[in-house]
Amino acid sequence: MLTALYVRHFAVVEEADIAFGPGLTVVSGETGAGKSLLVDALMLLAGARADSGMVREGCDRAELTAEFDLAALPEARAWLEREELDDEGACQLRRVIRAEGSSRAWINGRPANASQLGELATLLVEIHGQHEHQALLSRGHQLDLLDAYAGNEERVAQVRGLATQWRELGARIRKLSGGEDREHRLELLRHEVGELERWALPAPELADLEASHKRLANAGRLAEGTAGVVELLDGDSEFALRRALGRAHGELGKLAAIDPRLAPLLDLLDNAEIQLGEASDGLARYAQDVDLDPERYAEVDVHLTRLHELARRHRLPVADLHERLGTLQAELAELEGAGDALDRLASERSRLERDYARAADSLGEARRTAAARLGEDVSALMGELGMAGGRLVVELEPVDGSEPDVQGRERCELLVSANPGQPPRALRKVASGGELARISLAIEVATLGKDTIGCMVFDEVDTGIGGAVAEVVGQKLRALGAERQVLCVTHLPQVAAQGHAHLRVSKRTDGDTTRTQIDKLDAAGRRDELARMLGGVEISRETKAHARQMLERAQSA
Repeated sequence: MLTALYVRHFAVVEEADIAFGPGLTVVSGETGAGKSLLVDALMLLAGARADSGMVREGCDRAELTAEFDLAALPEARAWLEREELDDEGACQLRRVIRAEGSSRAWINGRPANASQLGELATLLVEIHGQHEHQALLSRGHQLDLLDAYAGNEERVAQVRGLATQWRELGARIRKLSGGEDREHRLELLRHEVGELERWALPAPELADLEASHKRLANAGRLAEGTAGVVELLDGDSEFALRRALGRAHGELGKLAAIDPRLAPLLDLLDNAEIQLGEASDGLARYAQDVDLDPERYAEVDVHLTRLHELARRHRLPVADLHERLGTLQAELAELEGAGDALDRLASERSRLERDYARAADSLGEARRTAAARLGEDVSALMGELGMAGGRLVVELEPVDGSEPDVQGRERCELLVSANPGQPPRALRKVASGGELARISLAIEVATLGKDTIGCMVFDEVDTGIGGAVAEVVGQKLRALGAERQVLCVTHLPQVAAQGHAHLRVSKRTDGDTTRTQIDKLDAAGRRDELARMLGGVEISRETKAHARQMLERAQSA
């Protein structure tokens, strides 16, 4: 549900911040006041193309922001999570259009492109009227609407699931059978597995190998260096550390005999002499044991060289080669055992084909029954909405091909005849915006509560009608508003009176600039606006009384 719309420096609107509630909200105003600007703003937030003419004269940019409550829109929540644009259940669409023609968009404060806006908007708002971007014109949406009308959710899910399993099974069969490529793949796998089994190592063994290589490559330096350190610690030179420490120990012993407080320090020298001796002995043993083994070094060097060659070939770090070995071994085992596996998979695919055929036949029968019923319901409503003799035909076309299809074995096309004697034509080809809006309204009322769109917008749905038909249109819109949020731009008081809430768009000018103002009307304001819509410039007391009666009758229904 749309909860708020903020527009700033958009066309003739300087700034407007509008809160929306549930039910039917009607939008009225004098001709040229900019009633459809709210619809235009929503279209732009839905990803429609923007241009610099939408920026208010003298301003550098236009800003548009819409906020939606997703409590009843699980598909929109799932889309946001999938795109990593979710924000604790919030949904805010924002778009900025600059005077030079560029624009930027955000979803929940994160940058988004027009395509993402469009995808999300199809789950949030549906706009009916003189616009080309309407979900109802999409054949895919028409089929979804028919299935929702028929209550086919379980049948559709079963058909989709079986078709998906059949496709996944087919992919496995193609991979296992492989045709001429299978033998080549087997040969390659055996070669690669053999190489990796010989050279690839688990992480601990690889670490040991690298440490050995480093030690063997520097064996001479290690032997010479440690021997030199031993000489510094315990050599024949008078500057050797153990000799110097011995002299220091003797001198401190004499001093400690004079002052016992030096005894602890003497103990420290004792410990140091012990540790120095241990270090010297250990280094001497290390220098003698250093492995000066050229042959072992050559073996280790060859092993590491082969590992780096394999890493380049497989485009992996050396440390990942052992894991790659496991993957290739599994694929090799699967291909080598493909004969039995292919027999099992072929049997499974045949079973899936039989199950799919039964499920698709059941879904097709339910669709055909619902198509006839939906056509009758909408045709009857078209008559009530001032299109006497008009009718809707729900045509189901078989899908070419014998493979299981995730949408079933038919496609849907809504055909409409707006006037008696005219052959039905595809709804997407109906030229009149007003007729299209009323047909859309009839379909929405007939399928009331069957689709998942949270907010429906009807722009000039009452074009070309009046009198009793206009009142029926208003009643249908109000009934629709009882189930979901509806916004309707109207110029007829019969429709405006039916709203649960009323917005008035008015134009103000000081001779130099023109501004559009959007006000949410209270009861008195609604009465006055209805009187203006009824009586024009001169509003009499009788007109106001008529407006009050019309409003009271509509709101009490």
